[in-house]
Amino acid sequence: MRSGLIGRWAAVTGAVLLTGACTQATGLAGVGVGRSATPPATVPASGPAGGTAAEPTPTASPAPTPEHQAAERPKGDDPVKVPPPKLSKYTYTFPVKGCKVSYQRKLLVLPKTTIWAKEGCSFVAPLDGVVDEVNLTDNWSPATDAGAAREGKFVTIIGADGVRYLGGHLSSVADGIKPGTKVKGGQVLGKVGRSGNARDTGANLYFAISWKTGPAYWWVRRGMVKPWDYLDAWRKGNRTLSPREETLKLRKKLGETPPCTVQCVGKVVAPVQTTTSSTPKPTSKPKKRKPREEEIVTLNPTTAS
Repeated sequence: MRSGLIGRWAAVTGAVLLTGACTQATGLAGVGVGRSATPPATVPASGPAGGTAAEPTPTASPAPTPEHQAAERPKGDDPVKVPPPKLSKYTYTFPVKGCKVSYQRKLLVLPKTTIWAKEGCSFVAPLDGVVDEVNLTDNWSPATDAGAAREGKFVTIIGADGVRYLGGHLSSVADGIKPGTKVKGGQVLGKVGRSGNARDTGANLYFAISWKTGPAYWWVRRGMVKPWDYLDAWRKGNRTLSPREETLKLRKKLGETPPCTVQCVGKVVAPVQTTTSSTPKPTSKPKKRKPREEEIVTLNPTTAS
């Protein structure tokens, strides 16, 4: 009797094992296929009315939107900044420092420019050089409007490039600035003002480019080369753009001391006649006032190289 009971239990156990083996398909090396090894925890054990639980439907991942793709797109490197080409061995500085400026870019009467700036702004050396002329006294008079006095107080330097630079209409000249003084580019030479024939206008710097001559040839000092292209480059472009080549070429064409052609004669002032008798007396021409030695000082004229 005991052996029959054991035989029936063995038969039942074998049937259960056989059924379990048939219900689970195996893949390579006994790995189950077609079903996740760990079922989702949210799936109920049985369906409605005691039925078999339904298989969970896999959820597809949402497609990335264009905005999402743009946000994840790697950014490229910033563009490489290429320095401007070196056009000469000289480095220039804009002649007004530390102030907002504007200036003319066209030929009006002379090839010079007016740099409008607040009174008291610094006029600085455009490059290394030597001070050539210094005028400390404003000799301009609206009655005569003499061409030689129109710049009022001014300083000129001969740059290391052999070119002469003039800054006029100054309110003052910096201490220690006198002919023969060596200066560095950017060094203060004076302050922007309203001397000369700028007396009735806004403060500005009369800026001119020329070559060295003697003080008698003041019309050369007042400007021979158009400066605005160079000012543009020095201010926000290429600080190595040099007027040397253009200046020397023009000097060779015109000569070191060309004749005056513009604003050469000031106003002629008629003498005031007073009569004390019936017989008129001849009037004499007014004598030209000779500048005092301390008013304008210059170096000996030389030829720029």
